[in-house]
Formats: sequence, C-alpha cells, structure tokens
Amino acid sequence: MPQVPQTFDALAVRTWCGLALRALGRAREEIDAINVYPVADGDTGTNLYLTLESAAAAVEAVFAGHEAVAAPAPGAAGAGGVPLADAVRAMAHGALIGARGNSGTILAQLLRGMAQVLAADGETDRTDGRGLGLALRNAADSARGAVAHPVEGTVLTVASAAADAASGVEGDCGAVALAAYAGAGVALTATTGQLAVLERAGVVDAGGRGLVAVLAALVETFTGEAPGPSTAPPGPHGPGEEATPAPAGVTVSAGTPDAAPADAGAGVGQGHGADAVGACGDGGAEDGHPAFEVIYLLEAEDAAVDRLRDRLDALGDSLVVVGGDGLWNVHVHVDDAGAAVEAGVEAGRPYRIRITHFGLGDAHTGAGAGRVPRERAQRAVVAVVPGEGLAGLYTEAGATTVLARPDEPPASGELVEAVRRAHAREVVLLPNDADLRHTAAAAAEQARAEGVRVALIPTRSAVQGIAALAVHEPERRFDEDVVAMTSAAGATRYAEVTVAERQSWTMAGICQAGDVLGLVDGDVAVIGTDVTATAETVLDRMLAAGGEMVTLVLGDEAPESIAAHLEARVRESYLAVDTVVYRGGRQGALLLIGVE
Repeated sequence: MPQVPQTFDALAVRTWCGLALRALGRAREEIDAINVYPVADGDTGTNLYLTLESAAAAVEAVFAGHEAVAAPAPGAAGAGGVPLADAVRAMAHGALIGARGNSGTILAQLLRGMAQVLAADGETDRTDGRGLGLALRNAADSARGAVAHPVEGTVLTVASAAADAASGVEGDCGAVALAAYAGAGVALTATTGQLAVLERAGVVDAGGRGLVAVLAALVETFTGEAPGPSTAPPGPHGPGEEATPAPAGVTVSAGTPDAAPADAGAGVGQGHGADAVGACGDGGAEDGHPAFEVIYLLEAEDAAVDRLRDRLDALGDSLVVVGGDGLWNVHVHVDDAGAAVEAGVEAGRPYRIRITHFGLGDAHTGAGAGRVPRERAQRAVVAVVPGEGLAGLYTEAGATTVLARPDEPPASGELVEAVRRAHAREVVLLPNDADLRHTAAAAAEQARAEGVRVALIPTRSAVQGIAALAVHEPERRFDEDVVAMTSAAGATRYAEVTVAERQSWTMAGICQAGDVLGLVDGDVAVIGTDVTATAETVLDRMLAAGGEMVTLVLGDEAPESIAAHLEARVRESYLAVDTVVYRGGRQGALLLIGVE
C-alpha cells in the first residue's frame, strides 16, 4: 500500500484536493445528468469540478512557493515546509474565488468551514481524527448558515449527516472520514424521498452526490483505498431504505424512468442541488421562477454584507453568500439582474460578475431535463480578458469571455467550460496572455476530446485578441478564418504600462517599488516616474517601426488625461495613424497599448 498521511497535514490537504478533483472529473457527466432541482440546467457536476479545480490550483501554488525553503516550517509535519494553516486557507480561498453556480458556492463554504477549524491557533492539535470531526461539523453548520432559506433533501442535508456520523467516532482520520462518507451516503439515498421533484425523476440530489464523491476522496487520502458502496455501519433505517449508502448516484423507483419528466425542473432557482427555494417554501416545482442567475465576487465589510443579504433576499431567491475577511462570493436568482449588481456596488466592490439567463438554456441541458437541446452554432470565439470593460467589448463582438482577475489566472477547466458554453462545432480560443499558453493548450485538447474542433491562436495580450477578433468572419472556411486571425494578432505589437511592486532587475535596469514600468512585447523597456510620460515613450518606441492603428485600453487607475494626451501625440507626430480608445476596467495594468 502506498504511503498515506497519518494526520491532517498540508500533504493530506494536497492529496485530498487531487483525489477529489479526479473523482469529480469522473462523475461530472453523471452528476450533470441527474441535476433536476430546482431547475434542470444540468451543470452541477461541472460547477463542482471547476470550484474544486480552483481550490486544488491554489494549494499547488502554496507548495510551489515553499519549494525553496530548506527546512520544514513549524507545524508543517513533513509536508515539504508547508504549514497546514497555509494549505487549508489556500484551499478555501481558491474555492471561494473559483466557485461556480450554487453547488460550487456551497462547496466553497464547506471547505472554508473546515479551514476555520484546521487553521485555528491554539494549543490543541486539530490534525487528528477528533480535529477532522470538528472540522466537518463546522463545515456543515457554516454552509447551512450561508443559505438564506435552507431546504432538506439537498447537499446541506448530506453535509449535516456526514458531520453527525463523524462526531460519534473515536479513531484516526481514516476512521472519521469513513464514518462521514457512510453517513453521507445514507443521507444521499434518502434525498430522493425528501423532495418531490427528485422523487418524480427517480434521482438523488446532484449536489449531495458530488459531496459524497469528495468525501470518498477524503477516505482514500487517509486509507490509501477508495471506499466501496457497502461501508455504512449497521443501524436503524426507515421502511424500504437500504442499510448501505448508494454513492453511485441514481436511485430509480419501481416503474420510474431514469429521466425527469418535462416539468421536473421547473422549480425556483438554478439546479445546483444545494439551495433555497425562496417563495416556494415546500421545495416543489413552480412556474415563473426568476429569469437570471447572478454571481459575483465582492470586496466588502461584514456590516455591508449583512445589509446586502437583506436586499438580495427581497429581490429574489436561491440566495447564498459565502466568504469573510473582506472577500465574499454572492449567488442569487432574480428577475432584475441589474438591481442585484447595483446592490453589490452599494455594499462594496463587485467583480467577476456572471449573469446567466435561464431561458437561454445551456450546453449541458438535454432531453433528460425535459428540454430540447439548442442547436450548436457553427463557430464561436472564446477569449480570456483581463477586465470587465474588455469583457463587454469582446461580448459585443460575439465572443464568449472568461474574466481573469490580476494574479488569479483561469484554470483549464474554466476555459473548457467556456468552450462548452459557446456551444459551437468550431471554436477559436484566444488566451490573450503568454503565461496561459499551456493552460489554453490543455483546455483545447480536452475540448477536442469532446468532439469540438478547436484552434488555439497564441495571443499574448488582449490587444492582440482585439486585432484577431476584428478580422474574424464566421462565414469563411475555418482554416482561412484562423489564418486571418492569427496573422492579425501576429502583426500587432503589444505593450503595457504598470507600477512596480518591488525592487527587481529588468531588461532596462534596476527598478524600485513604485516606479512606472513600460513593457514592450513582454519585456521592460522603460523605467519612469510619471505614467503619462512613460506611456508616451513606450508609444514612440513602438511607432518608430511604423504602424497604422493604435489601440489604447485604459485601466481604472490610469490618469484621466492620458488618453487625450496620447491621441494628440499620435495625431501630431504620426500621419495616417488612427487611434481607438477602450475602457478596460479593473484589468491590472494601468494601460494596454497595441500597434497594428
């Protein structure tokens, strides 16, 4: 048997994230297929996978950052110098910023609840079986507290059952994890009879099914073996209940088809299986559910978030707000999406805003949900963009966008999900960042394995993506369109103006923290003290080699006068060169420059 962690240390966190991600990857399509509550939009498995992928990536980043540490840090327990607190906090933060849909939001809060216990300061060791039991208890309670109107028969029920089962176990982490898994499995089987929509469809709750897969990975982390389906301890069961959990997922009643009837998913909210039902307090299906799902990250104080909860609860339903320490993930279903976003603006600073119209359907929605899948488009463009302003620009041009926050690049799974969301036979993928080359390549390979024809154009900046999108013609043959877009991107030099965060060596010499840097084609070319002057020097260097079009993309913190100054510079010094200006929003760099 391979060596397995004996306590809940940083290595165990890393192992668990990896095993859980693989488990959700294997179960994703199955979980999507049984997603009928409250709305059968078939993406619970995908959302859980993307959330866990973000958590796992954050943990890997912590380990990578500690590779240079010669000696283990105190409390690292042989985990390559990584303290447990760092690992679990990274896991929770990664899940929070990457949470997708209602299911992912609940999973993020479950992981945060565990991290609060495992990373707590104190003399008592929280790395043993008792500590794991306490962590599972806090996870279940905090997740339930994050949902405005909890409903039984969802992942909240499964999480509570897992914590209850774990609390009565005396033993190591493996024994506690096994008890939690068994308790969750029994509760999962029972969800079919707890909600009418699940009973009609003959399925268990999709979010609960995903949690059972995550707990199975926890068992494997501490035992080295994946648990079988017959791990439930003997005990009392209701009439017709089996004595063992059924984590394989689907429970079919006699004479009940394995697919939902046409009205099975007409409940309130989105079908992520872990949610409130607002006005429909009995959890039954209702017509006239809210039209939009609104999700965003929010930087705000606790008091402002309390007011926000009240405001959003009055606007819609399926409200889940998770997080803390100034960063929150907000999820709600409403008819007025603008009002939900405005409420976030009043509370703090929302970003990574995602608005989904339920009526538009989804690439995962199929006949099993009682709907006719929408027809695939012939061709689509999927692009990574660094700010909300550019996201709007790309969307207006017909692209499906993935928003990348500064220093938090999207994972490959998020790009794959965007390709699926584009719902096209052919996709042109624009990573718009040199560092995303391998991530985008992995996403393209996965999408090809799913039958989508994908061409990856190695754009290294959003301005190159703009140039490529400008010549995109869906009516052309795919290869011709890709060649034209690649040529336009390659003919566009790119630059950015930003502020140095620390002292470092550059191609232009040593810069100090606070210096203004002008980067041309990825390398520092100018070090200055004034943003506008540095930008002008960078622009002159780029236009020295010629050009016909200058594109300026302004970040939120760029000086108000910089665009007018640079436009005047081009107009006065470079004949026959046009300039176009866009607002990029919170894009990291103060200014992006493209010269075609």
